[in-house]
Amino acid sequence: MRKPLALGMLLGAAGTLATAPLYADDRLAVVTSFSILADMVENVGGEHVEVHSLVGPDSDAHVYSPSPRDARAIADADLVVFNGLLFEGWMERLIDASDYAGALVTTTDGIDKLDYHGHDHGHAHGHDDHGHDDHDHGHDDHGHGHDDHGHGHDDHGHGHDDHGHGHDDHGHGHDDDGHDDHAHGDYDPHAWQDLAMARVYVGNILDGLIEADPANESAYRANAERYINEIEATDAEIRELLGEIPAASSVITGHDSFGYFANAYGLRFLSPVGLSTEAEPSAADMARLIDVIREQNVRALFHENMTSPAVINQLAEETGLPVAGTLYADALAAEGEARTYLGMMRHNAQVLHAALAEPGHQDHGHDHSHGHDHDHDHDHHHDHDHDHHDHGHGHSH
Repeated sequence: MRKPLALGMLLGAAGTLATAPLYADDRLAVVTSFSILADMVENVGGEHVEVHSLVGPDSDAHVYSPSPRDARAIADADLVVFNGLLFEGWMERLIDASDYAGALVTTTDGIDKLDYHGHDHGHAHGHDDHGHDDHDHGHDDHGHGHDDHGHGHDDHGHGHDDHGHGHDDHGHGHDDDGHDDHAHGDYDPHAWQDLAMARVYVGNILDGLIEADPANESAYRANAERYINEIEATDAEIRELLGEIPAASSVITGHDSFGYFANAYGLRFLSPVGLSTEAEPSAADMARLIDVIREQNVRALFHENMTSPAVINQLAEETGLPVAGTLYADALAAEGEARTYLGMMRHNAQVLHAALAEPGHQDHGHDHSHGHDHDHDHDHHHDHDHDHHDHGHGHSH
């Protein structure tokens, strides 16, 4: 199943690499774009997969610069898995440059997307119009009945083989992004922050593994069933923890990556910058956020594991608020509980609970009217249009 290396101009240095194969045994060779997806694939693939994550733990996919070795890993892979929705602006160019023609999974295919209208400053808005009833979005469709979990994957274009190219459709002109502004387009890509969306991720990964390795379909289905049970148990645990946080509580983080978490669990997140960690807040942004912090009686600030602590430290200095801990948004930890996806989600809930909970306070109730409101106020809304062609890989091929 291995393919010869043909990487074009981007990979001029590839010829200097050793020629030993990257994958040493007969397991399915899977390349993922970043660490959270790697953990999901390992859970579904189990002993039958060898997973290589291009962006590792505690590393930032927003600012990642692919190497010739990365392109070679993709060229040698049996399956490539990435998030989509412009989270990895560099990924599709890398796939194209590697001449990869195998199975390709975009894990956000089929999610309930949150709109991202960048830089609509200053007006509060909630998630009244997409409360958690919407988030259930027929979980049976994505859930345990994996026999029908394809949820119309043929309609999704999950003939992965022809996902291969037409990446430019998905890239929205990313060929010229050059890491200038790392525009994320119309939708928030951080959908893994809602465990309901993680079920969709798992279904897409399952379909890709089965396509690439049909001989082990039964094992993949059993693993996916087990993993979805764990996802549901973690979701229930998080809801119980966050139910003790008063509804008016606001959370300040380093960049705007918790929209799906806010929408799912009824918290309010603010950040001084947008969706990308590359952004730097202006003095006006900081001043406005300080005003909001004081107006809303924010009680604590939070670092993120893969963003600079400088902005949050500056806010702490200017407001006198404590930094209550570190949240994990776009990357797993190298060690500790947050080294797995579900451990990361539990860790975040536990840190928020420790800082903000009022035991016995159970009327939080996932009221999305206080949901994801940013100083950068990015106006997240659900888009329930499941026409996956608008964020796929030219699935209409």
